[in-house]
Amino acid sequence: MKWLFGIILCTLTYSVSLAQTYSLDHYLEIAKTTSPLLKDLKNQSALSQLDSLRLRASYKPQVNGNSGGLFAPVINGFGYSGAITNVQTFNALLAVNKTLVGKQYLNTQFASIGLVRDSITNTVKLSEQDLKRTITAQYITAYGSLQQLNFSKEIVGLLTKEEELLKQLTRTNVYKQSDYLTFLVTLKQQQLLVLQARLQYKNDYTTLNYLAGVADTSMIDLTDPGIQKSIKNIDPVSSIFFTKYKLDSLRLTNNRKLLDYSYRPKANIFADGGYNTDFNYPAYKNFGTSFGFMITVPIFDGGQRKLQYRMLTLEEDTRQYYKSFFNIQYRQQIAQLNQQIIENENLLQQINDQLKYTESLIKVDTKLLQTGDLKIADLILAINNYLAVKNLLTQTTISRLLLINQLNYWNK
Repeated sequence: MKWLFGIILCTLTYSVSLAQTYSLDHYLEIAKTTSPLLKDLKNQSALSQLDSLRLRASYKPQVNGNSGGLFAPVINGFGYSGAITNVQTFNALLAVNKTLVGKQYLNTQFASIGLVRDSITNTVKLSEQDLKRTITAQYITAYGSLQQLNFSKEIVGLLTKEEELLKQLTRTNVYKQSDYLTFLVTLKQQQLLVLQARLQYKNDYTTLNYLAGVADTSMIDLTDPGIQKSIKNIDPVSSIFFTKYKLDSLRLTNNRKLLDYSYRPKANIFADGGYNTDFNYPAYKNFGTSFGFMITVPIFDGGQRKLQYRMLTLEEDTRQYYKSFFNIQYRQQIAQLNQQIIENENLLQQINDQLKYTESLIKVDTKLLQTGDLKIADLILAINNYLAVKNLLTQTTISRLLLINQLNYWNK
């Protein structure tokens, strides 16, 4: 009784696993969740926010506790000069130091950190787009393999049905034994193609799981990707692929401001208080305080400022060249993909028309086979033609989906 229950349970589990299907959105969500690169970039963005807080804290008063002692003995007249070392000293001080900066300079530094954060954010978007394109492309490939497998099974089912009829007609001498064997060879070839198609789908499906970070070796059917051609025309200025050049321009402008601020006078104020003695004065009277300021005014740097200006100018020229070249490539890529998709859709229409003819021919041949008025060679030829057209339809459909995936990748 237990073994019977086990068989029923295994059968139900197997049936459920076969009925289960996964969609493209399922894999995209998993890939975003498991991607270590996206996690790393998001952590970098969080770190840049901490950099802003750290910069703000660095310009607040800095308080330090300092203590030190010195003993330089003079023995038999030998030793350091007491006028220099005071022979023995001790101090324990609380020091406060603050750098004075203008609000504009501080805002410029914050802007520099903000540009880094914006650059990381744009990199996150680009990485998500790359991941989406990769997963979608592999999903389409695996889905195409599944369609090929299902079609091969369909052909084997059709041939198996006709094989039973042909066997009966051969026994009644309507067809020759050689005709039956020729048809049987075709059936066996198609059965081998089913095994090959199943292996190909398993490989493609496993690769999809690998790319998405899914630890699963079972085979589950995939639903139609359902991706549609993006009809919106993205302005290159607002595209995430051009944001990099915009951010680079802002970064170079901000670096020029930081360079100008670095050559302005700098002021620093400080104060300390505590205990400082050389033990030559009543020790209890050596508690005190001191304070002061320091100003630094750049006068001559050997021409470094002009050289840094030239370096920034060269960087801007390089940015302009890269942006201009990428703009040409971007527009050409979009136009080329649109053209390929149109040509692909025209080809699909012709293939569908051809498929109707081949299907009609097989139906006619099937009826003729029942009456014995059909040559087996003609039936095999019709089946092979149907196979060729159906395979071409599957490949062209998958190519179209891959082209749409590429176009949608750039239209972001």
